[in-house]
Amino acid sequence: MRKLIDINGHIDYGYTPTDEINYLDFDLRNAMDKPLKRWQKKLKFNQFQFVGMTSKRFIMGMAVVDLKYVSNCFIYLYDIEQDTFEEFDFIQAFAINTHSSTQPNLGMTQFRKGKNCLSIEAKAQKRHIKLHIDNGPSLNATILENAGQRPLSLCAKAGYNGWVYTQKNTALIVAGTLKWQGKVFELESNTLAAVDWSAGYMRRETNWYWACLSGYLADGRRIGFNFASGVNETGFSENALWLDGKQYKIDLMNFEFNRYQESQAWQLVSSDGTIKLNFNQQGKRAQKLNLLFIASNFRQFFGHFNGSIQVKDEIIELKDAWGLVEDHYAKW
Repeated sequence: MRKLIDINGHIDYGYTPTDEINYLDFDLRNAMDKPLKRWQKKLKFNQFQFVGMTSKRFIMGMAVVDLKYVSNCFIYLYDIEQDTFEEFDFIQAFAINTHSSTQPNLGMTQFRKGKNCLSIEAKAQKRHIKLHIDNGPSLNATILENAGQRPLSLCAKAGYNGWVYTQKNTALIVAGTLKWQGKVFELESNTLAAVDWSAGYMRRETNWYWACLSGYLADGRRIGFNFASGVNETGFSENALWLDGKQYKIDLMNFEFNRYQESQAWQLVSSDGTIKLNFNQQGKRAQKLNLLFIASNFRQFFGHFNGSIQVKDEIIELKDAWGLVEDHYAKW
């Protein structure tokens, strides 16, 4: 088993897949270089897992966020044909009934409040998801994380003494069943998923812009991408594209948008010019929290990408491809 932290409490930063995020072994210190105690390390460690699903009929997003002082779970669904949207949001003080595995590809992440529960269990190159919302949707699905499609695995520095480990993957095949608003959606052959597993000693205040897509091209190939700016650019970036399972690294991304005019399109352009996209939102999931120790101003939009992507000598044109973008400020 490959652990993130070595026996001296240090990290080999970069694009290195890791089995165990043994964060308590890290030599974490404050800004005046004083070593922190074990209980302080536990409280400062943040973790979340997001899963997005896209099909011709619906878009779905769900996440478990574990901040130790508090935990949060959200789920939202958008019916493309009916143009209907529904969301659910739950908070637990002191992360009660919340569990987060420190192994990106093994173990359980779970949030439970009353009769409402979301669990994401990773094992054997699969990610099993079970969701039950009282008087709401239920989901029983399996994401196939085939060894032939390599995720983006990255650990980068964050702030003076911190770091973030993240593992991303997109355009993953899904099997299972979603029940929502009296309808049953069979997920086989038409649904693709994206997974974002992130943890670390993150900056006390941070913000990021993010974009994600999982879909099919006209010729049947699967295409997905993860683009971000603002959180992991300390020597590395978390920008990657997957085309039929093969990963391609993407240069730094620039996100141009008007935060206060949400109807205006986003512009996403890579510094090397291989990515030139615009995004028009169809709807959003938003939340503002301003609590004693933590704060969040979160906007995740679903909508259409249009534009061009260059992969080696091929130019891929996207036209009204469903995907997500996000504008997020956090204090934690």
